[in-house]
Amino acid sequence: MTTASPAAAGGDGPPAGGTDASEERRFEPDLRSITRINLRPMASPMPLGFFTVAIASVMTGCLQLGLLGTEARGAVALCVLPAFVLQFLVSILCFGARDVIAATLMGVFAGSWLAYSLVMFSGAADGLRVLGVFNLAFLCFGALMTAVTRPKRALWLVLVVSLPRWAATGLSGLTGAEWLTRTSGALGLLVACVAMYTAFALLLEDMRSEEVLPIGRSGPARAAVNGDLAVQLRNLERQAGVRRTL
Repeated sequence: MTTASPAAAGGDGPPAGGTDASEERRFEPDLRSITRINLRPMASPMPLGFFTVAIASVMTGCLQLGLLGTEARGAVALCVLPAFVLQFLVSILCFGARDVIAATLMGVFAGSWLAYSLVMFSGAADGLRVLGVFNLAFLCFGALMTAVTRPKRALWLVLVVSLPRWAATGLSGLTGAEWLTRTSGALGLLVACVAMYTAFALLLEDMRSEEVLPIGRSGPARAAVNGDLAVQLRNLERQAGVRRTL
């Protein structure tokens, strides 16, 4: 089927010097054949992110368990502060790797370490109560993230063990209950163990290009790792950075 211009058909066309916007859009050239989308392979930033979670969780957990005295709060805050920088870097790299779930999680984790460090180091008035509210808000975020990370079982498991810790930390900050603080510290060490395992498993997988320790991927996450190049490029033209708007 061919389309003739109004002028060629002898009908009323647009006035000289003017252009019909709908006609202009209709006859836009097809640029798909000359368009190139460049992808750049990169090392996975996720081991760095999970190792950071593990180390920072150990420091905060030991403080909550009383293994470090209250006078060590400033020192712990300074030790945890680099976690903000590292996880912020991981978040940026995850956005570049087209993994919005990992990027969002690591970015929010980075912000949480920064908030914790600043409040604990400054000794701000009612700092623990403020952190309590912050952790309860973080609990809501974690619950939503848990609902969408199930195909990435390792990431999902880190969130699952983190949820009760955020709840205990939030309630202990609001109520001042010592047993909740101790419970949160113990859960922090559990989070560290799970995050350490996840980081090590992902590190081995990236080094050997195959799954060495079980990670438990399923669905789209498993297809992304085991699929061929066609799977990786599926729907690429509709992804953020290629489509016109986010």
